[in-house]
This record gives sequence, structure tokens and C-alpha cells, in this order.
Amino acid sequence: MLKSSKALQPYLLVAPQTLVFLLFLILPIAAIVVVSFWNFNGFAMSPGFTLNNYLGIFTSRVYLATYLNTFKFAAIVWLVCLLISYPVAYFLAFKVKSTQWQTILFLICTVPFLTSNIIRMISWIPFLGREGLINQALMGLRLSDRPVEAFLFSDFSVILAMVHLYALFMVAPIFNSMMRIDRSLVTAAEDLGASPLQIQKQIILPLAAPGIAIGSIFIITLVMGEFATMRIMSGGKSSSVGYLIKNQLDSLQYPLAAANAVVLLIITLIIVFGILRIVDVRKEL
Repeated sequence: MLKSSKALQPYLLVAPQTLVFLLFLILPIAAIVVVSFWNFNGFAMSPGFTLNNYLGIFTSRVYLATYLNTFKFAAIVWLVCLLISYPVAYFLAFKVKSTQWQTILFLICTVPFLTSNIIRMISWIPFLGREGLINQALMGLRLSDRPVEAFLFSDFSVILAMVHLYALFMVAPIFNSMMRIDRSLVTAAEDLGASPLQIQKQIILPLAAPGIAIGSIFIITLVMGEFATMRIMSGGKSSSVGYLIKNQLDSLQYPLAAANAVVLLIITLIIVFGILRIVDVRKEL
């Protein structure tokens, strides 16, 4: 009895997490997959099995254009976040020598996250609008004789808001990876005459790659499912798969929304697994 109870202890320890995992992740996803095969005639849905919901996604130019638009935003936001976050993380990890100042400056980076996403998005409107500060400055400097329409309710404003919302998700893991780099490697490379570019390319970048991979997973998964930023910052002029699913749910097109959700989930998982195949992130976990 004593041996059997000890053998059961590991299973009892993981049982609560397993139940939560099943109830709040596996079962909801399974329900979405089931509903995605239900019949929908444009007005009502009924239990059944049909592939029409998926066929409609892959044969509709509107759906395909929406998916391509989502991929475009994900790629651009990821690239901009990387170009901004890598120098910030490098500065905090290598140029700021005091641990106390590293902590203070990193906490300053997190200050915007003390407010909601909606407030942070709306805060850009006074800057980007027709009567916003940027247009007033351009006209005041005689660089433009009329307000620039492209700043607000455009792809530019969507990308700007997403970068503002999610850049920290790239800064944090890269900074964590760089803090783990043995400084003696950099010192040895400098003693051997390596240039700053060579040090970046051959030491820092490869060792920071797991952090970049983790940040990339965060950014891509967040942007792929984004709909609120798309709605507010594009003014309804642009779309994404997340925004499409939200509209379908609002119009009670549950099977179509479920099918799009399944396709989006599969595509996102493929991208994530691709990143994990390229970079081993286990050393960061």
C-alpha cells in the first residue's frame, strides 16, 4: 500500500493542472472544432458534418485577402518590434552597468502597461488625427499645406499602435537572454581584436537567439488574433482574421467563425513550431 501510494503521488500532483488544462483549453478548442463542421445556411446553424465552411475560406478571395492582410501586419509588427527591442535590450544589458539602474530603466519600459490597451490606442488619436499635433507641426513648419490623411485610420496607425502595445513582449525575453551571456566571452573577443559588429554577429546575436524566438512567438500569436486595434486604429478600413471572426460572431455565424478560428489556430501553431525548430528555447525555460 505504501509503495502504491508513493507511485500515485506524482499523478495526484499534476491532476489539478491537468483538469484545468482539459476544462479551459482542450474542451473549448474541441467544441470550436466540432461547431466548425456544422451546417449553416446563412440564417441558422444545425448540427451536422460539412466541409463547406472550410471550402468557403480557401475559395473566397475576400477570406484569402484577409488572411494575407493578417500575415502582412504580423510580419511588419514583428520586424519593427525586433528592430526597436534588440537595441533597447542590448543597452540595458551591456551599457547599463548598475543592476539597480537596469531594474529601474526596465520598469520604466513597463509603465505603459499599467493602463489598458484601449487607452493606449486612443492616446495616439490626438497625435495622428487631421487636427493632431503631428499635422499641426508639419503645417506649422510649412512641410505640408494640408493635413496628412495617412497618419490615422490607416495601416500606419494600426502598425504603430500594435508596436506600442506589444514591443515589451520582445524586449523582456531578449533582455533576459542577454543578461545570461557570460561577459568574459565579450571581453575575450575584444582582447583578440574583434570589432563590435563581429561581437554582435558571432557572440551576442547567437546567444540572444532564444530570447528573440520567445519574443517572436509572443508578437506573432498576439498580432494574429488581434481585432480591437484593427477596429479602432483603422477606422474599419482594414481587416484581419481576428476582426473577421469577431464580426461573424456578432452576426451569429458561429460555424464560419469557428472554421476561421481553427484555420487561424493551425497556421499560428505551424509558425510557432517552425520557430521552435529553428531555435532551441529550452535553455531559456
